[in-house]
Amino acid sequence: MALFIRDAEVDALAEEVRKLTKTRTKTEAVRQALRTQLAQARRILPVNERLARSKALADAMGPSDPTFDMKAYTDEMWGEA
Repeated sequence: MALFIRDAEVDALAEEVRKLTKTRTKTEAVRQALRTQLAQARRILPVNERLARSKALADAMGPSDPTFDMKAYTDEMWGEA
């Protein structure tokens, strides 16, 4: 989907970012600016909100095996069994 900048101020800001970051196009400048802004916004989220996605992924994997022996597994992996 295309992003059309119809606001003169926003267009000027995108052009300034393009020049300062030495990107070839305004599209690339906007992409980089948005990625930077998203990264900053994610960093300031409370820890419990940042970890919610990780918890959801772990929950999706299902319950852990209480009989799993991590020591035996790593020993075997390293050839120490």
